[in-house]
Amino acid sequence: MNAPHELSHEEMLRLKLEVLRQKHRDLDEAIAALQVQGPNTALTVQRLKKEKLALKDQISRIEDELTPDIIA
Repeated sequence: MNAPHELSHEEMLRLKLEVLRQKHRDLDEAIAALQVQGPNTALTVQRLKKEKLALKDQISRIEDELTPDIIA
C-alpha cells in the first residue's frame, strides 16, 4: 500500500489560510444580517467584529509567513 501523502508546512498553511478566509467571509455575512435586525443585536455584532478582526490578524500572519522576504 502507498503511504498517505503528507502535506508540507506550506500546504498546511495554505489550507489553514483558506479556512480562515472562509470564516472571515461567514462572519461578514452574519454581521451584515444582524445589523439589519436593529440595535438589539449590538453586543453580538460587536463580539463578531472582534472575532473577525482576530481572524484578519491570523490571516495576515500566515500570508506574511508564506510570502518570501525579498532583500533589495
